[in-house]
Amino acid sequence: MYASHARRRITGALVGLVIAGTGVLATTSPAVAADATGKGAVAQTTKAAEPTGRVVARLPLSIRQKPTTSSRYLGSFKPGTVIRLHCKVVGQNVDGNKLWYLLGNGRPGYVAARYVQNLSYVPYC
Repeated sequence: MYASHARRRITGALVGLVIAGTGVLATTSPAVAADATGKGAVAQTTKAAEPTGRVVARLPLSIRQKPTTSSRYLGSFKPGTVIRLHCKVVGQNVDGNKLWYLLGNGRPGYVAARYVQNLSYVPYC
């Protein structure tokens, strides 16, 4: 009985590692795998980090419902705030830059890329 229980734990750990290795977000609890001594070892599964950016505008940066300044206002970020970015899209040209960032971390809205210094690579949507 112990061998089948350990086998199930190893299988669960391997599935978690395969998911994490393919870039799919692994949001399950840590998997337990048997090590060489037969005792359980916790295999950590991590969530892929979203890109971040720093607001470089002098005034609060408006969050818009769509990638245009005439879209509904959803709030703002203070200058210097580090924000999560999901991806970038082409939208209205703002001071020579037509890219907008879709906010990350499940937050709705877009911000003009003209006023955000990306701190890591941001893919297109």
